[in-house]
Amino acid sequence: MSDIIQLLPDSVANQIAAGEVIQRPSSVVKELMENAIDAQATQIQVNITDAGRTAIQVIDNGMGMSDTDARLAFERHATSKIRKATDLFALRTMGFRGEALPSIAAVAQVDLRTRQKDNEIGTHLTIEASKVKSQQPIACLQGCNISVQNLFFNLPARRKFLKSNNTELNHIVQIFQRIVLVYPDIAFTLTHNGVQLYNLPVTTQQERIADIFGKKCRQQLLPVNTQTSLCTISGFVGKPEAARKNNAPQYFFTNGRYMRHPYFHKAVTQVYERLIPQGEQIPYYIYIKVDPANIDVNIHPTKTEIKFDDESAIWKMLSSAVRNTIGRYDTATQLDFDNDDKPDIPVYNPSQTWTPMSVEGAQRQPATPKAPAHWETLFPKNTNPAQADLFPTPPPTEELAHTTTATHHLQYKGRYIVTPVKSGLMLIDQRRAHQRILYEEYLATDAAHKAPIQQLVFVETIELTAEQHITMQHLFPILQQLGFDMLLDDDGTLSIRGIPATIAGQHLPTLIAELIDSAQQQGDAAGQLQQLVARQLARQTAITRGEVLTQEEMDNLVNRLFRCTDVHHTPDGKTILHIVPQEDIDRFFG
Repeated sequence: MSDIIQLLPDSVANQIAAGEVIQRPSSVVKELMENAIDAQATQIQVNITDAGRTAIQVIDNGMGMSDTDARLAFERHATSKIRKATDLFALRTMGFRGEALPSIAAVAQVDLRTRQKDNEIGTHLTIEASKVKSQQPIACLQGCNISVQNLFFNLPARRKFLKSNNTELNHIVQIFQRIVLVYPDIAFTLTHNGVQLYNLPVTTQQERIADIFGKKCRQQLLPVNTQTSLCTISGFVGKPEAARKNNAPQYFFTNGRYMRHPYFHKAVTQVYERLIPQGEQIPYYIYIKVDPANIDVNIHPTKTEIKFDDESAIWKMLSSAVRNTIGRYDTATQLDFDNDDKPDIPVYNPSQTWTPMSVEGAQRQPATPKAPAHWETLFPKNTNPAQADLFPTPPPTEELAHTTTATHHLQYKGRYIVTPVKSGLMLIDQRRAHQRILYEEYLATDAAHKAPIQQLVFVETIELTAEQHITMQHLFPILQQLGFDMLLDDDGTLSIRGIPATIAGQHLPTLIAELIDSAQQQGDAAGQLQQLVARQLARQTAITRGEVLTQEEMDNLVNRLFRCTDVHHTPDGKTILHIVPQEDIDRFFG
């Protein structure tokens, strides 16, 4: 039997490595930006075309490369960062494996122009699918200008699995943010299809955060700073009032490298457990510096996982540092607890004597109010033939079809509407019912049936971050169709002049922010974007729990609910109504 084990050709090996290192356009952006930082650049420009599908260009003013180094940089495991195995435990650079450039060149067309400071002439190198097409001298600026075009042109299956431009661009923005947050001493720009998304000058750490996430967040940040022989922890955590339901910025960096660390995340969030509502997220930006010998970053090709020698000790230091910050600035806020059904606790009066309760004492208590005369008239039987059918549209189930002709409903604890049906008692969650009603009404709004617009007395102006601006461009036509009268400028300024009448009284900045957050979480399901907006608006604008309804309002709510296509579930799948069978009621009374 002949030998069956063979060495893979370099072209195949490079494509396998590329599958680990280059997963999508944002992977290319990450590797090229990190190379520019390692080259000691002070200015880095990132230019994107079609969310990276067509072209990704990174220009820096770093050290540049010689003609020999430029050619060698595209060979696998060729690197200037390490020389021997022990160097892996003294890493102070972003890259070190020597896999990024050859992986990129294996799945794209690469054009590199580079020049070192002391050289008058630079090098122009073109590579396609790992093959060098040309190399010649050229006059160019100091540093590197590298352009990656037609990513995955030779791997159509991989290119087909790229997501929508909106999703891929959001991934690029996230990678860009993770890097620029670590290096406020470097100027960055990010441009997409000729539109500048970020222009970040050299600044302080706190100002860089504000440049990324909005000026308002500057007042919501508290500094964290502690230094020990084991590590240095610095950065910022949010005040409790900065907590958000979704997509709160949460970042850990170790020695300038972004990382995910659920264990350290718990160290921060547990400090806020009694300070913010359950389920909300607190923003934080934590920078940890440790001896490189005490960590291992060589775990995963993306380098977002880091192993620490003594995680528990750092966990305690981190938790203590955050706790001290919160205590020092005394920013703990009180939660508004649900006071429904709270007992009436009498106020202590020292001048009032207390007598133990007795039968005689009980008899001296105020008598129970008597039922009003003619109480039967409060619940008249329905005799109006026009109202014989409580639900004018065909009910969705046979059981609900046997409702009584009673027109009166009862409201229980400001949460439920109780109405008799032939099979028993029906309980309807009024807020959930209203959510279903609004959701279907929002979906029914189209270009031919636009919702009525309520003009605002004063124009509401909202400054969006670059990431929010990208998402809003996709939400904009849907919101206009729903009745929003607004303008979106190229600089990310959203001006709202009118709103749908159904959302009057809402806090618009919060409403818009939550719509954008939901859309970002939705990912690629562009066809479901309208449903997402309708669901989010319905959740935000539905009546609140505890809201007292008149008989007419309850009638209207019930009738509108039973015109819906689904009376049983909210858009999120929660139960709207429940019927207590008559036999169960009879059983309660024996």
